[in-house]
Amino acid sequence: MGECRQGMRGVCAVMASAVFAVLAGCATQVFNSPTNEPLAPSTPPDMGARTDVMRENSIVLSLSGGGLRAAAFAHGVLSALQSLTTTDGDGDLLDDVAMMSSVSGSSLTAAYYGLYGREGLARFRQDVLLADFESGMRLSLFSPTNLFRIFGGGLNSREDFGDRLDRTIFHGATFGDLYRRAGPEIRIQATDLYYRVPFPFFPPLFEILCSDLSRYSIADAVAASMAVPVLFAPVVVRTYPESCKPLDPETARALARIRSHGSRTLGAIAKATAAYNDRSRTHYIKLADGGLTDNFAVSTLSISRLAYGTPYAPMTDHDAVRIRRLLVVVVDASHRPNGDWDLREAGPTGLDLALSGTDAAVESAARYAADAMGNMMREWQDAVIAFRCSLSPAEVKRLGGPPRWNCRDVKFSYATLSIDQMKSPLRERIGAIPTRLTLSPAQIDAAFEGGRSGLLALPELRFYLKDRVRPNRGEETDG
Repeated sequence: MGECRQGMRGVCAVMASAVFAVLAGCATQVFNSPTNEPLAPSTPPDMGARTDVMRENSIVLSLSGGGLRAAAFAHGVLSALQSLTTTDGDGDLLDDVAMMSSVSGSSLTAAYYGLYGREGLARFRQDVLLADFESGMRLSLFSPTNLFRIFGGGLNSREDFGDRLDRTIFHGATFGDLYRRAGPEIRIQATDLYYRVPFPFFPPLFEILCSDLSRYSIADAVAASMAVPVLFAPVVVRTYPESCKPLDPETARALARIRSHGSRTLGAIAKATAAYNDRSRTHYIKLADGGLTDNFAVSTLSISRLAYGTPYAPMTDHDAVRIRRLLVVVVDASHRPNGDWDLREAGPTGLDLALSGTDAAVESAARYAADAMGNMMREWQDAVIAFRCSLSPAEVKRLGGPPRWNCRDVKFSYATLSIDQMKSPLRERIGAIPTRLTLSPAQIDAAFEGGRSGLLALPELRFYLKDRVRPNRGEETDG
């Protein structure tokens, strides 16, 4: 419409509103129908998921968003762990990975590894990172049809991305298939757009929805985690009030604790879960990119700890007795500031302005969440030690502890790995990679090498590797 002069801004605003109204009126509604199914008599306990996931030496990875750049970066991290053999001859550090929490692009890596294991890791670059997902998607903002789709809900729906993931990447796999493997716990995270809270795909939440996660498509969960607003129509899941059963006592206690807690974060989650478990009517939950509420994927740990309220949460009591060394690594492949408008008086404008505002909100919230997680680690370690040392020998035996056992032999550590930690010129090469779903082989290899070399350089990882060896039996004491 051209540039509005100072005195004409009101007229321009009316004209713009009229154009938007016409576009919205002409728009074809774009939406995804829910594919989750209700609870059934055949639904297994905990929907088939293991509840005890920690090993004696465990690594938890929280993987950030960032399109295929983040997926390749996370792939490099897993490959680095695979390259590190343990001093006690148990294997390599990939075996120590007990949990992976992911948002957005890194959910491709987490879900693929969780489903296909080491064999999948070897073919991930060829089958996933080089797949050119954008070739089958609507991307042009200059097409009138696409403008109508944007105003109707989003440029792309399940048929443009989710179906392709299901056919060519995950081959129809469900969470039940994922849970039947012996690998790490995988927590894929999206965002509930209405209540503006994280939405993790894990059994306790689906129990509240009265829905069977074991029959839900892995591809749909990954698509939800990656559903950037406007580019994608939200992925939809529904509640099934007619299929509700009494909540598991542990889940019911967690909900009660959430609702009584003074935290504003838990207050927002309490509103959402109350709606999800409303047995008087069906709710449709609209899911978008998990990075909108937690771009470092740490909330499934920190919120679970607050919700369950036990000294060892979010671990089980068996996990707390088994654990000796725990390393939590936040893998940050998010985009660094770019452009040169900080060197000019004017700008940013247009798309740069919109993206900069979104990035500021997302990254600010993510940094706060990561800092809170880091601060929580010491309290978590101390609480686990206090719990272990309160147990009688009979309780230790019941929970799977060894006959001779040092209840204080526990150490939790926390590390962050980000693109900023890379050495030049690799740092600049990775920083220039856009957040896209199609990248060149050179870009993929740079992001992979950043994740691999960055993890190997972490001092916390070297300390963990050195410290994971159990002391001689003669040095152990009864718990």
